Amino acid sequence: MSHVVSHRQDGAVIVTVSLVLLLLLGFMAIALDFGHLFVVKTELQTAMDSCALAAAQELDGEGTALTRAWSAGKTAGNLNGVNFQSATWSGQGALVNADITFKDSAYVATVDPTKAKYAQCQHTQSGVKMWLLQSMGAFSGDTATYSNTKNVLALAVATRASAQTTCPIPVGLKPKATGTAPNYGFQIGEWVNMIGNGTQSNGEMGWYNLNGSTNASETKTELGEPGYCGTKLGDTLGTPGIQSSVDATWNYRFGIYKNNDPGPSVNHPDYSGYAYTSTNWTNAVPQNAWSGTPAAGSDPSAANFTTKRAAFASYDNTGTSVNGGDTITGLSMKGGFKTLATPGAGGEHNLYGFSRRLVTSPVVNTSNKVIDYVCMFMLQPLSGPTATVQLEFLGNAGTTSSPCTTNGLAGGAAGPLVPVLVR
Repeated sequence: MSHVVSHRQDGAVIVTVSLVLLLLLGFMAIALDFGHLFVVKTELQTAMDSCALAAAQELDGEGTALTRAWSAGKTAGNLNGVNFQSATWSGQGALVNADITFKDSAYVATVDPTKAKYAQCQHTQSGVKMWLLQSMGAFSGDTATYSNTKNVLALAVATRASAQTTCPIPVGLKPKATGTAPNYGFQIGEWVNMIGNGTQSNGEMGWYNLNGSTNASETKTELGEPGYCGTKLGDTLGTPGIQSSVDATWNYRFGIYKNNDPGPSVNHPDYSGYAYTSTNWTNAVPQNAWSGTPAAGSDPSAANFTTKRAAFASYDNTGTSVNGGDTITGLSMKGGFKTLATPGAGGEHNLYGFSRRLVTSPVVNTSNKVIDYVCMFMLQPLSGPTATVQLEFLGNAGTTSSPCTTNGLAGGAAGPLVPVLVR
C-alpha cells in the first residue's frame, strides 16, 4: 500500500513541476518577447518622430510643399533602423508616401499644399517575430493568443513653431546703413554679397562662428550636418581666420563633390543644385531667383528655384558634369570638384535631398551680437574657400509667411520657425 502511495506522489510531483515549468516559461516568454516589442516600438517611434519633424519643416505653403515633405519625411524616417537597428526593415518595409499625411490649421486632413500645417507619420511594423511565445503556442495549441509574429504601430505629428534657439548657418548679415527691422534695408528677392575673404561692410554678409570662436575649422563644422544649434538673440559671434575648407561643405548643398567625398547619401544636397549668377539670371534688383520669372537674356535653361526644385535639377540643370555648369553660370569650379548628384525624379537630389539652400542667417550689429534672423537663399556654389558668392534675401525669418524653417529648441514667442512635435 505504501508503495502505491509513493508512486502516486511521484506522479503528482512530475505534474506539478511540469505546470510550474510551463508557468515559468510563460513568464519568460512574456518578459523576453514583450521586451523585444518594446525595443521595436521605441525604435519605430524614433523613426516616426524624425519623419514628422523633417516633413513639417517643408510645409511652407508653396505648391511643392507636400512633394518635398514626403521626400524629406521618408529620407529622415528611413535613416533610423528598426528591430534592433536592422538596416533593412522587416515585415511591411520602410516608409512610403502613404505613411505621411497632412492636416490643416483646424486639424482636418488635407492634400492642399497651401493649407497643410501639420505632418503626421504613421507606420505599422508587421511581422515582428516572437522568440518564446510561439513555443507557448505550440505547447498549448493556442496559436491565436501565442502567435509567431506581432505588429507594432507608432505615430508622430509635427508642425512649425517659433524658436527660442536656432541652428543658422555661420554666415551673418550686416544691416544696410539706414536699415531697420524687420528687413534691415533689403528688398525681398535682392541679392546680397557674401564676402569670402576680407572685411564685410554694411549690407553684406560674412563668416561668423556661432560658438563665438575664431577657429576656421569650426566654421566648416557649423556649416555641415547637423550644424550648430543653440544660437540665441544676444549671442556674440566669432570672426574666424582665413578659410581653407568651407567650400567643400558649402558645395554639398548644391550636390557638388570631390572624388574622395562619400557622396549625396552621406553629405546631403538640396532638392536642386541649380545655381544662379548674373550670367544665367539677368533680372534687375530685386532679382527674385527664388520665385520670379527670368528676364530677357537669361540662359535658356533658367527658371526660378521653386521650379528647378520641383524638377530636382542639378547644378548644370540636367547634366552630371561639374564643368558643364560653367557654360550656364560662368562659374569656374576649382579645387578638385568632380561629380554631381544626379538630377530628375529618380536621381540623387530627390532620393537624398533636403531643403539645404534655404537657410536662416543671424543679423549682427557692429559688436557682432545677434539681433535678429533672416531667411536667405544660397544662389551659388563656392569655386574656392575664399571666393565671394551671393545669397538672396527672402525676408525676416520670424514672419509666419517665411519659407525658412530652421532647427533648434521650440518655445519662443517670436523668431525663426522650427519643426516641433505636437503628438
